Amino acid sequence: MDAFIPLVYLAAAVSFILALMWLSSVSTARRGVLVGVAGMALAVGGTLLKPEIASYRWIAVAFVAGTAIGIPMAMMPMTAVPQRTALSHAFGALAAALVGTAEYYLRAPRIDRFTMGALSLEVLLGFLTFTASLMAFGKLQEILPTRPITYRNQNVINLALLGLAVAAGVYLTARPEASWLFPVFGALALVFGVLLVIPIGGADMPTVISLLNSYAGLSAAAMGFVLNNDLLIIAGSLDGSSGFILSVIMCRAMNRSFTNVLFGAFGQVQPEAIAGAEERVVRSATPEEAADILKASGLVIVVPGYGMAVAQAQHKVRELYDVLTKAGVEVKFAIHPVAGRMPGHMNVLLAEADIPYDKLMEMDDVNSEFPQADVALVIGANDVT
Repeated sequence: MDAFIPLVYLAAAVSFILALMWLSSVSTARRGVLVGVAGMALAVGGTLLKPEIASYRWIAVAFVAGTAIGIPMAMMPMTAVPQRTALSHAFGALAAALVGTAEYYLRAPRIDRFTMGALSLEVLLGFLTFTASLMAFGKLQEILPTRPITYRNQNVINLALLGLAVAAGVYLTARPEASWLFPVFGALALVFGVLLVIPIGGADMPTVISLLNSYAGLSAAAMGFVLNNDLLIIAGSLDGSSGFILSVIMCRAMNRSFTNVLFGAFGQVQPEAIAGAEERVVRSATPEEAADILKASGLVIVVPGYGMAVAQAQHKVRELYDVLTKAGVEVKFAIHPVAGRMPGHMNVLLAEADIPYDKLMEMDDVNSEFPQADVALVIGANDVT
């Protein structure tokens, strides 16, 4: 059994890598999901076979509780996928933080500095991601105000709070016996997670979700070092790095620096941007005139956004696509990296409406075709055009 479990973990790690590779393409995304699920099943199964498990009673309780929470989450409507993702990040990060907390109280003060350093990182990232993800869920669900909430010296206060949390983690790494400091350390991380998200507006929530995904993955990787689990290290590193890379890609798509997203008031329209906006002539047309323009076109590029998701208009868009295609008009869909409320939101909605995969084009691929397009049809995506 000792030789079999590492092989199961190796198969799970390979599955995760292949899943990420296939998920990067629309045509192979379904295969990527299935392989990723199979990899997770292997990872859980291999863990359950470990000989150090004394009893399966509490594990069974956790399975039932997780299933009771997971099934309703899976049934959330397509427009609520971002909220579901935020909740998933919150649960995953909380699990990592609680495992780190349990390991600290089980091992302290006999913890070597490397393990204590990894444990501190695990708990810090886990707790701040937990509260930050809950705040993101609240904003997306409109339980909390969706507008950015800012106050004087916000960045200074946030950085000072983060600095205190990091200093506490460093002190605990050097002095693991200082158990009185550990609850303070966790509380600082929890509060920082709240303050990290309140200045974020709804428009920038896709970038925030990717960042939180990265933090949760890094927390899991640190947990792997604490538990001496190679699979957790691999899976967490994949999760953390992919989330970070995606965040950087989306920042570039919004023509903003990564530091601006980290330290600016996310989603807040700057006065100078409004003042410098170019004024253009707006022409109105009747629905009949718009239909004639579309039918006379050779190439129509549709730019979808969150407004389409809210209106559940993806099926009507498919009907429009069918009509134009039968009339000999070429139709393509320009998918902006931050369209909707999370990366890939528009892809999922349009795929649900059976829009052909090869018609969904990324921003960099479709930008060169706009000069040749007769019509750019923007549907609920004015903020990305």
